Amino acid sequence: MSTPMQLQEIARVLRSKNAGPCLVTFDLIFDRSEDFERVRSQVARLRSEVAARYGRSENEVRVIDYAPAQAVKITIPRDIMSGDPGDRDVYGAQQHAPLLEIEV
Repeated sequence: MSTPMQLQEIARVLRSKNAGPCLVTFDLIFDRSEDFERVRSQVARLRSEVAARYGRSENEVRVIDYAPAQAVKITIPRDIMSGDPGDRDVYGAQQHAPLLEIEV
């Protein structure tokens, strides 16, 4: 098995954004096919890590890999609907930090 690496070390793009008013999505895009395949082969583990870091059940976490773009998309429900009182990130653009140190 190869040495574990953090997502922030291997993803060229790691960002979050709204996927409608009730969902936030995370994009992980890789330059190297080896890095994409490393993450793709661990989708179940990635789902589990994301669920734990965001306080969600694994059933609420969707992970979709898309080989033509060497990308992985993760979607979770937002705690507060975008723009509702108490929402501190209307665009969902500041939600990706918990993903940075996930090891794959």
